[in-house]
Amino acid sequence: MMRMQCVLIGIVGTSLAAAADWPQFRGPDGQGHTDVADLPLTWSATDNVRWKADLPGVGWSSPVVVDGAIYLTTAVPQGSEVKPDQSLRVLCLDAATGTPRWNVEVLKEIGADAPNIHKKNSHASPSVLVEAGRVYAHFGHMGTACLDAENGAILWKNNDHPYTPVHGNGSSPVLWGDLLIFSADGGDVPAVIALKKETGELAWKVTRESDAKRKFSFCTPLIVEVEGQPQLITPGSGVVQGLNPADGTEIWRVQYDQGYSVVPRPVVADGRLYVCTGYDHPRLLAIRLAEAKGDVTATHVDWTLAKQVPHNPSVVVVDGLLFMLADKGALSCVDAATGEVYYAQRCVGPSSASILSAPGRLYLLDERGQCKVMAPEKIYRELADNLIDERTLASLAVVESDLLLRTESHLYRLSSQR
Repeated sequence: MMRMQCVLIGIVGTSLAAAADWPQFRGPDGQGHTDVADLPLTWSATDNVRWKADLPGVGWSSPVVVDGAIYLTTAVPQGSEVKPDQSLRVLCLDAATGTPRWNVEVLKEIGADAPNIHKKNSHASPSVLVEAGRVYAHFGHMGTACLDAENGAILWKNNDHPYTPVHGNGSSPVLWGDLLIFSADGGDVPAVIALKKETGELAWKVTRESDAKRKFSFCTPLIVEVEGQPQLITPGSGVVQGLNPADGTEIWRVQYDQGYSVVPRPVVADGRLYVCTGYDHPRLLAIRLAEAKGDVTATHVDWTLAKQVPHNPSVVVVDGLLFMLADKGALSCVDAATGEVYYAQRCVGPSSASILSAPGRLYLLDERGQCKVMAPEKIYRELADNLIDERTLASLAVVESDLLLRTESHLYRLSSQR
């Protein structure tokens, strides 16, 4: 986390969990970094597998780990119809053994009323967030809930803020102070919403204003500190905004015309924000955050990149180098300060999972379970090539010195120390 900070910009610290935990989508800093230096380098569907657990239903939320427990969401069909009812559930597994601890239905989605989802989405795609013995689970337009992390008891539910989803849901929530915040970028009136984390009551809701004709997006926000003040960085269709997380008021914005269906979570390093602009022709923008006030589209974009920019996988910055994995599997290494491309080379197959950065390694997971381990250097260098050979869209997570890999039907704990 320290390598992501500078004098002006830093990731806002929270009480999410100990450093050894993985309490939210993309880990402790929300940007795909771990300091664990001895993660497994090689594995297969049978080698270096500490355990393999069957998962009920279908869900593409990424694993979250706190205090020896793993938390996931899933949607279990309640029938064999073309569009059956869905039981939207939160699962808790023992991290040491993979055995279930509890499995709780949070919400039920009526199949006849359910929107169509994209083939790369599910009814349970947002990842949960765990803090202080509570699990916060978000199911997009269906609602949000808080559960007791120990036994799964539902502490509150809020389904008072429906919207019209397109292709399903995807944005995971974030915490700031006593607020749980998430994007609600549907097809008609996109918004950002904050609930009181203790009760689930609405704290504030702001409409996202942009010129994009297609309003829907799926991006998870990021909380950072800029010149001593917290900011909620929230990309959506046509615009990325820095909001005051206390009340949702806008501090600054950068517009990117008709970019929509924005998925990659933004990252911050060395005073710049890196954001991908979504479909149809994604660009990567490097935005200077210092002294950003109002519309800074013309003044604070330091550089832009238009080739091999991902629609779905989130990027990572390591020691001044930005690495991004395009959806078709090309890995690019870019100078984070200037935008100079050092290489862009096909690495894996079609990809949706975000990059994981560990000391001396990058983990790139594609949609058929192939994972290349790369050196985070200016020169393209492969360290290992692994294959599970099961469909996967979720991102990797870290538990102790092991990896968690979710496939369509299973959760693997991968270890070099079985």
